[in-house]
Amino acid sequence: MVDDDLVGAMARLVSQLSSSGSPPDAEALEAIVASDSVVLLVAVSEGVIVGALALVLFRIPTGLRAWIEDVVVDEAARGRGVGEALNRAAIERARAAGARTVDLTSRPSREAANRLYSRLGFVERETNVYRRVID
Repeated sequence: MVDDDLVGAMARLVSQLSSSGSPPDAEALEAIVASDSVVLLVAVSEGVIVGALALVLFRIPTGLRAWIEDVVVDEAARGRGVGEALNRAAIERARAAGARTVDLTSRPSREAANRLYSRLGFVERETNVYRRVID
């Protein structure tokens, strides 16, 4: 359910995740929550949303794919297992949906996050990631 608490929390969290991304407004969050391909997971501590991630599930000819995107834990809650709990919940959701693998990307500068992903069993793949800005 999208409410003022979620909108406010996502504004706070997205600003900690990305300096270039704009936080989703209520309408954008409604579209995310209503999507058949995205599961927005949030972590709550003492009634406050302290973390979030998006699990993206989509079917392609080779099978069901699962991607974890936009993982963020509030600066004040880091080091308390919030990111681990969110990722474990996403992995279990992907498994339950029938995905055989879960992928994610993480910048090398996010050292703590990269250590977490390794502890959770993610293995760095040798691949090329390409991006094209769409004008």
